[in-house]
Amino acid sequence: MPRAGLTADIVIARGAQLLEAHPTDELTLASLATSLGVRVPSLYKHIDGLPGLRRGIMLRAKVNLSAALVEACVGRARDDAVRSLAAAYRTWARQHPAQYPMTIRAPEPDDVEDQQASDAGLQVVYRVLAGYHLLGDDAIDATRFLRAVIHGFVSLETAGAFTLAADLERSYDKTVTSVVTALENWKHP
Repeated sequence: MPRAGLTADIVIARGAQLLEAHPTDELTLASLATSLGVRVPSLYKHIDGLPGLRRGIMLRAKVNLSAALVEACVGRARDDAVRSLAAAYRTWARQHPAQYPMTIRAPEPDDVEDQQASDAGLQVVYRVLAGYHLLGDDAIDATRFLRAVIHGFVSLETAGAFTLAADLERSYDKTVTSVVTALENWKHP
């Protein structure tokens, strides 16, 4: 019988907290069980072992990142929406550096939950791009561009790869401004 008050959501949320608190340590079921005050076998009532825990953290991370993007873009359009999306994306990645890499993985073709979680973020981007009248293949191309630029910057930043003297905020602003300019001229090179 599951421990009163312990649910899959609680187990996964705690796993995500441990991952962020100790990103260089291997996340184990033993450490998770200890932090929850239960024995390892009790976790199996809520998750499908370590792979199930990692999958749960990944799904949760994708949903949370998508929610942050939605919140950032509500009531905004075009350039303002792109700037807000880029800021929210970067902020979320910086606040969740251990979970962020889990959000960029494409969903498995037979994993409906992962497809839905991934699609939620994609739909936010498509709505923002619709403000530039980018639909169909243009929207797909622009989405890949937007994601590559923002992800590239954020990944390099969170890895500590930017050691040059120029201010990172200035560099990110110029990067996003370049993205906005490209989107404004997407159909008219």
